[in-house]
Amino acid sequence: MAITDVNSSAEMPITAADGTPLKKKLAQALFRSRVRAVGLVLPLFAFVMASFVIPILALMWQGVYNDTFASYTPNLTQQLAKWDGVSTPSEEMFAALVTDLKTAREDKTIGRIATRVNQELPGTRSLFTSSARKVKKAAPPYAESMMKIDKDWGNLEVWQAMKLTSQSLTPGFYATALDSKYTVDQGFVSQVENRQIYVKLFWRTLLISGTVMLLCLLLGYPVAYLLATLPLRYSNLLMIMVLLPFWTSLLVRTTAWIAILQSQGVVNDLLVWIGITGDESRFSLIYNMTGTIVAMTHILLPFMILPLYSVMKTIPPSYMRAARSLGATPTRAFLKVYMPQTIPGVGAGGLLVFILAIGYYITPALVGGQDGQLISNMIAYHMQKSLNWSLAAALGGILLAGVLLLYWAYDRIIGIDNMKLG
Repeated sequence: MAITDVNSSAEMPITAADGTPLKKKLAQALFRSRVRAVGLVLPLFAFVMASFVIPILALMWQGVYNDTFASYTPNLTQQLAKWDGVSTPSEEMFAALVTDLKTAREDKTIGRIATRVNQELPGTRSLFTSSARKVKKAAPPYAESMMKIDKDWGNLEVWQAMKLTSQSLTPGFYATALDSKYTVDQGFVSQVENRQIYVKLFWRTLLISGTVMLLCLLLGYPVAYLLATLPLRYSNLLMIMVLLPFWTSLLVRTTAWIAILQSQGVVNDLLVWIGITGDESRFSLIYNMTGTIVAMTHILLPFMILPLYSVMKTIPPSYMRAARSLGATPTRAFLKVYMPQTIPGVGAGGLLVFILAIGYYITPALVGGQDGQLISNMIAYHMQKSLNWSLAAALGGILLAGVLLLYWAYDRIIGIDNMKLG
């Protein structure tokens, strides 16, 4: 009888005070905690999606999608879709062109059409705008009428450019961003040499960013070491000096370097006074790559020091004393014991400085001149002046791909789990 009671009590589930099985009660509690966690994270997630992820995706989409021409010239777009791109344009194509030009003239959209085709074939904007003012005189046969308005309508390249722009989805902008050109009959071909500018700018951006990163590491490593090893009263004062630039406007710091590095500036005056150079042969330190590197190194130096300091502060001083007690010289103890433990800080600071450097815009624009401009300045130009947002999106997409590739390489070599920013 006792054995039966033991077996029956073992089969009975453990319940809470209200009679609910404890397992179910625990599942309910876990579900409520997950709902609360999601409720707390959801506003931040929505903010990041709305202000960061979605705008980036929208910009990247513009790099391969542009329906300006197709939207405002539906008749011509339909005819161009049937055209092989190499034969002589037909009378139906000219008739569709006349119809769409008349409509664009009335709707005042001819400027957008002309700008879109001009992005593909420079010099064609005036052809569209002038022809739109005269197209009301066009009559069948439309091919002959349009030739009388402007003989360039007989140029096959103009029609090929319109065929390319009539395609809403196009790789043409990414081809341009890589100093190539997407054509109807030959596919991807290289641009002529005097129009190959973007690849050089990408390489220059990588060169300047890498140089700035190395200079920040050389200058920031000793400072971070002093911050981590000096007594508290001295390290606090040094930390204030490191953080002081953050309390000053970026624009002010950049313009200060213009005053310091110009030919009649402080640096050149000091070099003349010392005797390194003469008053008539002062160094050119501004409006070139040198000025860009100097100014960017000064501005980005704290971003290297702080990650290094956060890692060095966690290294116990007893490690160095132990190495010295075992016979290692100070240099050998530093290289073999201390420095390897700072690699996560070096990687984090280097990655942070490099990523910030390749996207810098204000500093190269003010002190870079022609030789110190980065790809970010060209992106800003297309966004603000030429209004070729699709090409700007393509340039930005390539830059983003480079950053992601760098991030992947860092993860494979050092490991993203070892990154320490503070």
